[in-house]
This record gives sequence, C-alpha cells and structure tokens, in this order.
Amino acid sequence: MSVSTTRSIAKLGRGARKSLSTDPTQLVSFAPMFEGVSMPLVCRPAVPGVSLVEWAIQNRALIETRLLEHAVILFRGFQVADIAEFNRCVDAISGGALEYLFRASPRTQITGQFKIYSSTDYPAPEKIFPHNEHSYSPVFPRHLYFYCDTPSTTGGETPFGDTRQILARIDPAVREEFQRKRIQYVRNYGDGMGLPWQTVFQSEDRADVEAYCAKIGIQAEWKSGNRLRTRQNGPAIVRHPLTGERIWFNHGTFFNALTLPDSIRDNLLREFGPQDLPQNTFFGDGTPIPEDVIRHLQGIYRDVMVEFAWEKGDVVLLDNILSVHARNEFTGYRKILTAMAIAQKSADLDQE
Repeated sequence: MSVSTTRSIAKLGRGARKSLSTDPTQLVSFAPMFEGVSMPLVCRPAVPGVSLVEWAIQNRALIETRLLEHAVILFRGFQVADIAEFNRCVDAISGGALEYLFRASPRTQITGQFKIYSSTDYPAPEKIFPHNEHSYSPVFPRHLYFYCDTPSTTGGETPFGDTRQILARIDPAVREEFQRKRIQYVRNYGDGMGLPWQTVFQSEDRADVEAYCAKIGIQAEWKSGNRLRTRQNGPAIVRHPLTGERIWFNHGTFFNALTLPDSIRDNLLREFGPQDLPQNTFFGDGTPIPEDVIRHLQGIYRDVMVEFAWEKGDVVLLDNILSVHARNEFTGYRKILTAMAIAQKSADLDQE
C-alpha cells in the first residue's frame, strides 16, 4: 500500500469526509450475499470511516458496472445516518431523485426538502407481490433505492428477483403471445377504491391530468361524478438501454385482478366489472389474459426471489429493469424509505 493511500485511510478512520483519491478496492469490498446467487451483491467498507457518499462520487462507473452484473447492490456498514445522508447517496450515484408521479401505491413524502418517500404504506400483515417499480408507466425510474431507517421486529424483508431469470423460465408460447399482443393497463379512480386521481397525478386540475396523460401516451376518460379511467398499452419485453438484453419488464401480473387476495378480488368483482376495477390488465387487444397464464407467471416470480433481514443504515440500489422487488409481512414498527432516479421512457426500449 502506498504512503498516500495509508494517509487517506488514516484520515477516513478519524472520521474525515474528504474526496477519496485511493484505489476503490482498498476502501470497500464486494461479495455476493448468497453462494451461487448473483443478487444481492454486498458492498462493505474495508476500513473504518468510509463515507458512502464520498466514495460513490468518485466511483459511479464502478457502481453502474457492478449493478448491471448483479441487478441489486446492498451497501451495508457505511453508517448512513439519516434521510439527508440517504438523499446525498442518491445524488452521488444517480444524480438526484425523481418525483413520484402517476402513482399506483400509497406513499408519504417524508419531507418537502427531499424527494424521499415511505415504502408502500400497506398494512403490516399484508405481503406485496413482486414487481418492477412503475413498469406500467410510459416513464419509469431505471434506478430504485431503499434505505433502512428502522427494521421491523420480525419479517418485513424486501425480497428481490432477477428479471433475466423470469424471462428464461416463461413458457416460450406465453412469451411470444405477450411479445405480439403487448399489455393493456386499465385503471379507475374515484370509485371509492384505490388512490384518487388527485393523489395519483398530484394535481386537483383535470386539465393538468389530461395534459400529463397526452404527453406520455395515456388515454384519459372522464366518467360521471368526477371519476377517471385511464388506459394505455405497453410492452411486455424491453431491451435494457445499457446492456441490450431482452428483459421481462411489465406490470401484467402485478396489476391483474388474479393477483389480488381471493376475498378482496371476489368482493370487488361483485361490485365492479373487470374494466371498472381500480386496476387490471389485459392483452393489448383488450382480451383477457387467461388464468393459467397468470398463475404460470405468479409461480415464476415467487420462485426467483431471494431475501435478507434489514439492518439499520442499509442502502439498497436496484437496476429497476433487471430486478423485481416485493415485501413480506411484518410485526413492530418498520421504516423503510425509497427514492427513484434516472427517468426512462419505455417507448425507447420497446421490442415491438
């Protein structure tokens, strides 16, 4: 080790937060968490006092390279102390967080100062099915972050899965049909279920909603009583913008009525038709996706997932195209925060 490297590490050990000029491999270590499984790749400080923010600023290219290989990176042991430091991590690696628009799940913005949100505000006893963040939307984040402020007493893991594995396991005939027909997403707002359109679009102005939908290719239909239906078609398979790989990337399973718990689905269908549910999916020509196809996909998603227990201060970075995430039920107080970064248009990756 050189004299300059030794001095830099000594400064870091005394808590200095300076720009790093040392070999990055001497300051951090990388290793898969599970033998024989590529995700998550765990990045830990190799010496005391390494600032994740300062190290990341000088090593963005290295982080991106490892992310493309492993799809999920867990930064553990860096003592990321609070929301402000988490936000600086997002700035350092991805150039800043995005606003959460065209919402599909209830989240709370933690502070107006940062675009940092609570992870989905669903009741603790409920699981959340695997999905890519915003893959239903014509514009979605390529990077997705999680930060563990407070781990739950039990459970509450955030399982992750590799979309490359998902695509490889799908029956070829099913892949071909989705490739050809694509996916139609139908969402309804203002019927007393799901998020109101004012929350989804972060506006009280119908003209703003219409302009936003027109801009990104969503059909907006106003119904009586100030209710709204949106409809749009999207791809089932995309090409990754950096690797060129064909990737299974969509909300076709997650939004489908068959993925709801049986009791909830039955109650909703007694009150609403398939086109009037808060959200549902069809083939792009409007025909139903058969139940056996949805069950086939559900099983594949579940089979590829891996999970680990959260530790306070953990930061997880996902390539949102290469990975899906979920949530396990939990007990006790749990505070996992999330941020989205690097806006990507699905039309630029479309395989049609």
